[in-house]
Amino acid sequence: VQLQASGGGLVQAGGSLGLSCAASGRTLSRYKMGWFRQAPGKEREFVAAIMRSGGGTYYADSVKGRFTISRDNAKNTVYLQMNSLKPEDTAVYYCAADPSTGYGLSYWGSAFDYWGQGTLVTVSS
Repeated sequence: VQLQASGGGLVQAGGSLGLSCAASGRTLSRYKMGWFRQAPGKEREFVAAIMRSGGGTYYADSVKGRFTISRDNAKNTVYLQMNSLKPEDTAVYYCAADPSTGYGLSYWGSAFDYWGQGTLVTVSS
């Protein structure tokens, strides 16, 4: 599966931004999906994940209550709605696909086999 993330940009602190991740090559419903981010000079970190059906989600504590992950399998797209953005949310955001079929969601990068190219989100103070 090929993943294409989009929607990044510059936003003021307190603002909102929505990211999209479009899949091609294979149907997105085969995969659990996740969003990760990497800030300048920092390691990549988990942001959110969603089950294949969209019935379950999991968030990093740093974004819980502010970000919402969702998916539309008919459109082969996963979304990340980001509200109440903070300067520390500035990072390149990546979507990723986890092909595992077991119960539960992963939050470590090695569980995700396919990655998009990333989209930059900059939050100004």
